[in-house]
Amino acid sequence: MMDKRKGAAPRPAPVPEASAPGKAALGGQENRLSRGRLIVALDALLSKRNVTLAARDLGLQTSALSRLLAQMREEFGDPLFIRSGRGLVPTPFAEALRPRVQALARGIDALFEPSMERPAPDETFDPRWNVPTGIDAPPLQVRPAGLLEGQPSPAQIDAKLDKIGPDASAQDRLARHIGVLGVAGGGHGRPLTAEEAEEAMTIILEGEADPVQVGALLGMMRMRGSTAPELAGLVRAMRAHVAAGLGRTIQADIDWPCFTSPNYHNPPWFFHAARLVAQAGHRVLLHGGTGCSAASGRYEFIAPTVGIPVCANAREIAAALAAQRIAYAPLAALSPQIYRLIGLHRLTQTRSAVFEAVHLLKPAKAKTSLLGAAKPTYRELHRDAARILGWKHMAVLGSVRDVAQFTPFRPSSIHRLVNGEAEDLILPACMEEPPPTPRPRGTSLEYWQGVWTGAVRDARAERIIVGTAAFALFALPGATGPAFADALRLAEQLWKARLGQGAMAVQSPP
Repeated sequence: MMDKRKGAAPRPAPVPEASAPGKAALGGQENRLSRGRLIVALDALLSKRNVTLAARDLGLQTSALSRLLAQMREEFGDPLFIRSGRGLVPTPFAEALRPRVQALARGIDALFEPSMERPAPDETFDPRWNVPTGIDAPPLQVRPAGLLEGQPSPAQIDAKLDKIGPDASAQDRLARHIGVLGVAGGGHGRPLTAEEAEEAMTIILEGEADPVQVGALLGMMRMRGSTAPELAGLVRAMRAHVAAGLGRTIQADIDWPCFTSPNYHNPPWFFHAARLVAQAGHRVLLHGGTGCSAASGRYEFIAPTVGIPVCANAREIAAALAAQRIAYAPLAALSPQIYRLIGLHRLTQTRSAVFEAVHLLKPAKAKTSLLGAAKPTYRELHRDAARILGWKHMAVLGSVRDVAQFTPFRPSSIHRLVNGEAEDLILPACMEEPPPTPRPRGTSLEYWQGVWTGAVRDARAERIIVGTAAFALFALPGATGPAFADALRLAEQLWKARLGQGAMAVQSPP
């Protein structure tokens, strides 16, 4: 049985102005206690940017703080926080509230802190002696806090950024987006909108960005954590860049990104699973790479050894999908610019937002996309971005690496879109894990090929291949809940018939 939970409604987009109108304020004396709880909870969330950590500081259950956050969103009429790959990012409206919220929270704490100025319990108050001075002293004279000589204020910086219009140079427009991330909104910055992120990535992909700007933009997004709108904007720009050379006419059934680290040394069993799906009559486009190091051509090397064409342009991809129903397109061929952006990892040793956006590249029109995400936060982030992009079907599989490869020996989470609606599934473990098979002599490539041909018997590898093929068949539009068992049975049939002439005749269930 599967645990199935419908996803929540799409999250509201961030309010662009800090003065977003809120719902009618909580009214009446009876709601003052509720107001105080909301202020303290909001202060903790602004400080920790994580519901679990904030709840721990407040001594609350995470679910209780989540309910308070939902109440705050309703009362203020603003999302307040946007989920990103690195936690919660405050909206501009929430950032504008920060100083007042912090002051109120400190005021509440100060009421219960001992003070030297507080009269002792036994001290009597004598109004004859406790009177204010009659001397008119002017306010304390100070220089503007936190500003160096000649340094502009956050408001002045905001005004300067607003003067950079759409007719400005590419570098100035990109500088504006970097400034928005870093200094706008009272010095705290804000996430980019989808349109701003799209323009920023377009400038980079067209080769018009200064190298310092590329590092600054990606570095700031990395530190803040990318939001779904930002990711969607990056993907739009990247897809338009690829479409300029590839076109938009290629048709596939399954889009299967496979961007893995060069340090990922496990055999890519998902390639064999994709072959099974192609044998069922579905067109599968694999695309990706293994970084930009000496191992970057690993998939380009192994794909032809098992009969998967490596394609560099639209004509080759279309021909391979028509003749063999499967193709592999290296990222270096699809977009050298994106490939080189990935390669910046060698200089920074950090994963930029490009690493997440590239999984949503989808170079062909496909019925569904299969993604793998190791980190739980990225699973929902990818799905949220796909929904902003208008995708109807996709499935994000919780996996140990960033590729959709199913492990049937443990429960697996699936975050997917079905007709544009979010749906979460938990697939239980399908079987016990077989014992490891002793490795015979030979290379890893020979072993990987031998499992397909039957020269090597590895029950564990075979179960991973069959389970991954079942996951792909299950993710196709039209599959619902209990259909996973049917997909698993079909994958078993495909595996047994893989070497026969009639393999291509096996069809998926209606």
